[in-house]
Amino acid sequence: MFENGLAFRDKTLVNYCPSCKVVLSNEDSQGGKCDICHSDIVQKSKDVWYLRITEYADKLLEGLKEVDYLPNVKLQQENWIGKSTGAFVNFAVKNTDETLRIYTTRPDTLFGVTFMVMAPEHPMLDKYKDMISNFDAVENYRSECAKKTEFERTQLVKDKTGVKLDGFVGINPVNGKEIPIFISDYVMMGYGTGAIMAVPAHDQRDYDFAKEFGIDIIEVIKGGDISVEAYTGDGEMVNSDYLNGYTDKKSSISRVLEELEKKGIGERGVQYKMKDWAFNRQRYWGEPIPIVHCEKCGMVAVPYEELPLKLPKVENFEPGQDGESPLAKIDDFVNCTCPKCGGKAKRETDTMPQWAGSSWYFLRYIDPHNDNELANMEKLKYWMPVDWYNGGMEHVTRHLIYSRFWHKFLYDIGAVPCEEPYAKRTAQGLILGPDGVKMSKSRGNVIDPNEVVDVYGADVLRTYVLFMGDYEQAAPWSESSVKGCKRFVDRIWNLQEIVTDGDEFSKELSSSFHKTIKKVTEDIEALKYNTAIAALMTLLNAIYAKGSINKAELKALLLLVNPFAPHVTEEINELVFASSDMLATTEWPSFDEAKCVDDEIEIVVQLNGKVRAKLNVPADVEQADAIAMAKADEKIAAEISGKTIVKELYVKGRLVNIVVK
Repeated sequence: MFENGLAFRDKTLVNYCPSCKVVLSNEDSQGGKCDICHSDIVQKSKDVWYLRITEYADKLLEGLKEVDYLPNVKLQQENWIGKSTGAFVNFAVKNTDETLRIYTTRPDTLFGVTFMVMAPEHPMLDKYKDMISNFDAVENYRSECAKKTEFERTQLVKDKTGVKLDGFVGINPVNGKEIPIFISDYVMMGYGTGAIMAVPAHDQRDYDFAKEFGIDIIEVIKGGDISVEAYTGDGEMVNSDYLNGYTDKKSSISRVLEELEKKGIGERGVQYKMKDWAFNRQRYWGEPIPIVHCEKCGMVAVPYEELPLKLPKVENFEPGQDGESPLAKIDDFVNCTCPKCGGKAKRETDTMPQWAGSSWYFLRYIDPHNDNELANMEKLKYWMPVDWYNGGMEHVTRHLIYSRFWHKFLYDIGAVPCEEPYAKRTAQGLILGPDGVKMSKSRGNVIDPNEVVDVYGADVLRTYVLFMGDYEQAAPWSESSVKGCKRFVDRIWNLQEIVTDGDEFSKELSSSFHKTIKKVTEDIEALKYNTAIAALMTLLNAIYAKGSINKAELKALLLLVNPFAPHVTEEINELVFASSDMLATTEWPSFDEAKCVDDEIEIVVQLNGKVRAKLNVPADVEQADAIAMAKADEKIAAEISGKTIVKELYVKGRLVNIVVK
C-alpha cells in the first residue's frame, strides 16, 4: 500500500490520556474521561499513519451490488461511506488573497449564507492572527476544545458555542455581501475542508447558532415559518437573484453550478463521510510498521527480503512518554540503516491496529504451508470468495468495510482472483440483560454462561440461546424461558421410558415427522433456529399425546435435536441403540414432500362474520362440499333453522361464512 500511494502520514488531533500515556479511541474516552483511569483526556496533535481507504469509496459502493448481504448491512455500509454530490465553493476573505473553500450539497442556498464557521484548529487562523483582534479569545476557546472528544464536538444535541473572529471577514461569492466568520467546536479539520457555510433559515444547527449569536436569518426557500425554526424542505426559491421562481431543487442546483463554474468561484464535487483509515497504535502488541525514517531519503520501506519485521523481545511493555510506543525506548530496534542510501535511520515505532491481521487472515487458511506466496492462485480461485461470513452488526462498519477495502487492493495488484472477499454476510443479534439493556458490568445485568451451565447444563444453554428469538434481532435474557428449555430437554431424555420397536414412522406420527424434518431442515439453513426448535416442541407434544415413540421415530428426532442439544441426544443414542456411531456423523433425515401435506385441515364456520364452529374437512374439499358440511354441523344447523340464507362463501383452507337474516 505504501508503494502504491495508499499509506501516508499526516498530523491530526487524537484523544490522549496523560496519565495512561496512550492514545484512545472515541469509544474509550467518552465524556472526556479515560475509561481505564478516569483522568481527563486532552486533544493532542500527533503524526498518524493513514491508509487511503477513501480512494476505494466508489469501488466499495459498487461492490455492494454484487454480494448477498442483509439489506441493513448494505445500508450501514452505504451510510458509513456517505457519498454525496454537491459543489466546492470559494469564499474570499476580506483584505487578503486567501479564500475559504467549503463543500455543500445545497449550492442553491448560497444566497441564504449569512455567516461561516471554521474549525478552531484551522491553520489560516495562525497565519492571520494579527488581523484577528480577539485572538486571545480564540486561543482560550481552542484550549477548551482540546478537552473534548471528537464525539462530543460533533453531536447535534448540545449547546452552541463559538467565537466570532473580529477583523476576519468573509465575502459571499454570489452576492458580494460581507459575512462574519466564527470558530466553533462542531467543525473539525478532519471533516471536509475544515470550514462550512451556514444557511440558518434552512439548517437547524445553523439556525440555533444564528439565534445564539444574533446573526441574520434570510429565507431563500418558501415553505416554513423561519421565525420559529429552520425550514428544511423543498419549495420555491426566493431572495436568490437568478434562482427566484425555481421550484425544482435539481434544476436550481444545476443553474447555480453553471454560474459558479462560469465565474471560477466553484465547481461540482463529490465528498464522502468516510475518512481515511487511521492505521497506527502506540503499543507493543501489533504488527510493526515496516518503514524507516531517513533524514536524507525520507520514509523508506523495509526491503522485501527483510520481511517480516518482527517485534523485539522486551520485558517492559509500559507506554512511552508523550504518546510514544514502548518500542521507541528500544535503541537496538529503533536505530538502523537506511535501505536506500545506507545512512543512519530510525525505524517507525508505532504498530498496526488489530484490524490489520483481521482484514485478510482467512486467505492464509487456503494454503497455510506455502513459503513462496500468500497462497497458490489456483487454490485461491477454488476457495474464494468466502461463501458465508456471519458476525455481529458492530463489525459492519469497521471490520467488514476494512476487509473489503484490503481485499480489493489485493485484487488490484493481482494477489487474489476476486474483487469481493465475502459472497454472503449475515449478522446475529445481541443477547441483552434481563432488564432489556445491553449487558454491562457497571449495570450489574451480566449473565455468566458458566453459571447457567452449572445449574441447567450446556444443552439447555445452547437450546435457549437459539430459541430466545429471531437470530438477527436483540433479545433479553429470561430465566423463566431457560426453565422452559430445561423442561424440553428433560422430556427428550424421558422418551427412553416410552420407546417401542419399529423401523418406520407410525401412521399416527408419519405426517408430523415429515413436516418437522422439512421445517427444521429449511429453518436451520435460513438461520431461523427459534422456529425450528418450536417445531420440535410441537412434535414432542404429539409424541406424548400418542403415548409412545418407536425406534425409527426416536432416531429421527435425536438427529433433528442434535444440533441444539448434542450431549443429551448423543447419550440417548448410545443407551437406546448401543451405537458407536455418533449422531454428528450420521446422515441427516430426509422427508417426503407428499407426506408433508395434511389429509385433513381445520376450518372455522362463521355466521354473519362471527365464528360459531370449527370443522375438520378433507384438505382438498370442494366449495360446495365444505358449505354442505358446515350447514350440516349440529350447532350451525340449529342457528340457521328458520332463517333466510343470503350468501354462502368458502375461503379455501380457512373458513365458511354464511350470511343469514
